[in-house]
Amino acid sequence: MKKLLYLVHRIPYPPNKGDKIRSFHWLKGLSEKYEIHLGTFIDDENDWQYVKQLDQYCKTVYIEKLEPPKAKIKSLKGGLTGEPLTIPYYASIKMQQWVNQTTEKEDIKNILVFSSSMAQFVDKPRFSNCHRVVDFVDMDSDKWMQYAEKKQWPMSWVYRREAKTLLDYEKRIAKKFDKSLFVSSKEADFFSEKLNDNSVQVDYVNNGVDTAYFHHDKGLSNPYDRQDKVIVFTGAMDYWANVDAVTWFADEVFPEIKKQLPSSRFIIVGSKPTQEVLSLQTREGITVTGFVEDVRPYIQYADVAVAPMRIARGIQNKVLEAMSMSKVVIASDQGLEGINAQPGKDVIHATTRQQWVDQTVHIIDQANKSMEKNARDCVLNHYSWHSNIIKLESCFN
Repeated sequence: MKKLLYLVHRIPYPPNKGDKIRSFHWLKGLSEKYEIHLGTFIDDENDWQYVKQLDQYCKTVYIEKLEPPKAKIKSLKGGLTGEPLTIPYYASIKMQQWVNQTTEKEDIKNILVFSSSMAQFVDKPRFSNCHRVVDFVDMDSDKWMQYAEKKQWPMSWVYRREAKTLLDYEKRIAKKFDKSLFVSSKEADFFSEKLNDNSVQVDYVNNGVDTAYFHHDKGLSNPYDRQDKVIVFTGAMDYWANVDAVTWFADEVFPEIKKQLPSSRFIIVGSKPTQEVLSLQTREGITVTGFVEDVRPYIQYADVAVAPMRIARGIQNKVLEAMSMSKVVIASDQGLEGINAQPGKDVIHATTRQQWVDQTVHIIDQANKSMEKNARDCVLNHYSWHSNIIKLESCFN
């Protein structure tokens, strides 16, 4: 088997949140044809219990503990060097030593970097003879710019600086590496436009969905009271884009829905809810579950799933997973970005506050069986992990 160095900014297991779902499936799929040497960080104490799970996919594994409070202090170095703060946040002498020693000892010529922050460990002349592929996933630099537009000074200035310096870094890495990947054609095109260099290879590999797992299953127990009309949102609730989405929906949309449908409930499902999210459950009809072992019952027995994203880049896995479970999804522009679904046929698209209210009430009142089937078919046709991994493998051929 060919040897592959795989660098990931967060342990790619368990596949229970956006970036870990993608990084895990790359690990699982590539392990069938490559001898994988994995270097990664753990920033959540709870993840140490999963380290042994990686042995079935990897020849060697190097894991380093990353403590976010210390890493944030370390990231300030970027303000002095002109780097994006993200780079010193993940900088590590020990990780660099492991990368150097492993590539030399194992004579590794193929390298896959997951997220721009990990490119620093192979962005050196000694690796120039290796075949290097970077999966940016989405344009983090533009996400920081979106953050800047939502914040007031001085944070708006900090985020705007991060957007500019990170974009410069993304461009430099793309020009050095053999191929740069993104999560969707739209994301790849957007980066190519910013890059403005046709000599650089930029492509995309879609996310997938485990359609055997995310499907309508009569064996799942209903977590709701049967008389309730449920609107569900799923996602990691310490992620600012998700916090912003549910807060906006709770403030601007749900009160009017509650007036028209007194039995309606807004259920926010996801780990590590911030205090801002937790405070929403003091309002009538809103529940914040925190971490749940299995998100599927919460999707399956809801009347509608919503993705009112206002800040986003890339693809929203929450949308694909709900569609895979034959659930009608109402989503914003950002919620549908990069997803090959037809509004009005596979999903419902809402832009204004009134559209959100009207469409949600309508779906709760009248289930759309045709759209439920179309949603599942759309995922089956376009978002298979198997076909996407084949495309990823082709980057190394």
